[in-house]
Amino acid sequence: MASSYLPATTDSLAQASEATTPSEAISILYRILENPSSSSEALRIKEQAIFNLSDLLSQEKRAEDLQKLLVQLRPFFSLIPKAKTAKIVNKGIVDAVAKIPGTSDLQITLCKDIVQWARSEKRTFLRQRVEAKLAALLMENKEYSEALTLLSGLIKEVRRLDDKLLLVEIDLLESQLHFSLRNLPKAKAALTAARTAANAIYVPPAQQGAIDLQSGILHAEEKDYKTAYSYFYEAFEAFNALENPQALYSLKYMLLCKIMVSQADDVAGIISTKVGLNYQGPEVDAMKAVADAHSKRSLKLFETALRNFKAQLDEDPIVHRHLSSLYDTLMEQNLCRLIEPFSTVEIAHIAELIELPADHVEKKLSQMILDKKFAGTLDQGAGCLVIFEDPKQDAIYPATLETISNMGKVVDSLFVRSSKIVA
Repeated sequence: MASSYLPATTDSLAQASEATTPSEAISILYRILENPSSSSEALRIKEQAIFNLSDLLSQEKRAEDLQKLLVQLRPFFSLIPKAKTAKIVNKGIVDAVAKIPGTSDLQITLCKDIVQWARSEKRTFLRQRVEAKLAALLMENKEYSEALTLLSGLIKEVRRLDDKLLLVEIDLLESQLHFSLRNLPKAKAALTAARTAANAIYVPPAQQGAIDLQSGILHAEEKDYKTAYSYFYEAFEAFNALENPQALYSLKYMLLCKIMVSQADDVAGIISTKVGLNYQGPEVDAMKAVADAHSKRSLKLFETALRNFKAQLDEDPIVHRHLSSLYDTLMEQNLCRLIEPFSTVEIAHIAELIELPADHVEKKLSQMILDKKFAGTLDQGAGCLVIFEDPKQDAIYPATLETISNMGKVVDSLFVRSSKIVA
């Protein structure tokens, strides 16, 4: 970085944009920031220089330099309005660090430093927003207790100030945090609070999409996949219009809902639409493979999909929650298909056909009989499964029970009337 400063003018900014290398541009922007002038025009140019410099340092993956820049700019922040300071810190430097891969720990440290400085400078507006960002980073880092403690105090403070836009963000974050802790009642309550606050103000489309995405996740957790699908669809439309990366995950969860309600054949149709074709890749291919396995009721294909798309299926916390029940569904469908032609069949033969251990198959068949998935019994002595014909219900029994019930009501009514006459 050169020792002599440059004038804070549009010409200096143009000089930086015309630089042949990023290092040269960064050096020019640093020299603009060193200019001691505090005129309104100079401050405006420096503000633009900070955003340009943040972008360049982010592209060059110089996270430590961004951290030092934030400390270096503190005297400058005393010369500009607090709202502009918040914009530079949040939208400029903190977001620039977030774009650099593998900097989650540095982001947490950076946010803690900003919170401490903002508290000492009594910059409440900035501190609250950085604390919300810090809570989100702690949640991503699985430091749930610290994130929850931070959010609990922040929610009370923001509710007292009635900053509804920030309140929506915090309530949504609290819902995601409780969901990560498997506390569904509190996750739903926080989401309801976020929706209530959002109804009173204009919410940016990205945030509305995030609310719909979280709503879909919670409904899917309650096995209400049809409602979940509609929320994921709304989220997908919002994110797709903004070209937000979350659109891909909304589409992925839409496909998951179709599979879970046994409409796997619809998956290919959704993927092949004009919009769906824009999101071709491993995430969509993974769901297509699962849908194919579900359509063919093939456990082997399902296990192959899990193996080939481990990162997209097993490591996705939302999809992973539903894989167990999906596997059970596939196994039940597969077993039902295999035993359809038989009245009596050896368990070992079924295990051989389904390519699973015999004891595992026997346990599952026993569970299916108890759950009344089919009528049958296990003859463990002979190692066989005996399948019964579907029993036909005799209509006389329900009719008899209804008659007895009606007679009971008549007797009770007559007893009440006779009691009144005697009295």
